[in-house]
Amino acid sequence: MVHFSVSSMFFHEYPIDEVFDLVSETGLDAIEFWPETPDFWIRGQPIEELRSCLLNHPGLSHNTVHTPILDLNPCSINPGVAALSLDHAVDSFRLAEAIHAAVFTFHPGRRTAKRVPSAADYVRFDHLIEQMRCASRMSAVSVAIENMEVSVNSLLCTPEGVRELLDKEPWLFFTLDVSHAMGVSPDEVIRYIELCHDRLVNVHLSRSNGQSMHLPVEGSPEIETVLHTLMEYGYNGNLTLELEDRNFDYEYSSEEKCHLLMRELAFMKKCMR
Repeated sequence: MVHFSVSSMFFHEYPIDEVFDLVSETGLDAIEFWPETPDFWIRGQPIEELRSCLLNHPGLSHNTVHTPILDLNPCSINPGVAALSLDHAVDSFRLAEAIHAAVFTFHPGRRTAKRVPSAADYVRFDHLIEQMRCASRMSAVSVAIENMEVSVNSLLCTPEGVRELLDKEPWLFFTLDVSHAMGVSPDEVIRYIELCHDRLVNVHLSRSNGQSMHLPVEGSPEIETVLHTLMEYGYNGNLTLELEDRNFDYEYSSEEKCHLLMRELAFMKKCMR
């Protein structure tokens, strides 16, 4: 069964109890919780409050967690930054276990300099994978790595690269970021699905127009094709709206954000029929 979700960061400016209230109002049935949601992050990640939010919103199930990424890079050339990033990734995975999340998504990191990754960068990447492998051993939470947008210093930004990693790491799953792939072309999204559908457990759904990423999907024929392709391959994980409100013409109110998500949900359901 497909679950319709949204990133908690879409309501980043609200307290976490309001975030859950707002998501529930939209009709979506899941949330991807980012520990970096400001009200949660700056107050020391009060997990009991998060548990209360989940208990008070039983309609939100099959929830997911996303690793912290702001100011962090697990493959940084700076050993302190790399170590701190790994610690946050493991701690956030433990949070995902504590709230019985279905999926935990993490980023592959990047070369610090905007240059082609070197052998040393891939050593750090292998260490990241090893740490996540060890942390998730015997866990019920599916651990999924996300594809990045194509850039000179990216460590994982092609369908073939993701497939190679999945074949090497049978415990690992995949979160497809549609906007990252669409920055290459709409066909690139389809290639990710064709090559990696057997390990696909989460989809970050948004659109790219070649200049901006994480745009709303309503009415997009390219997104409709993506959703049809997912159906053809029997996808039954989360469709997680990952929208960047800085791309909007003005600052949306909470009501406007909810109405936008309702339209996005209606479009997704129409396509999935």
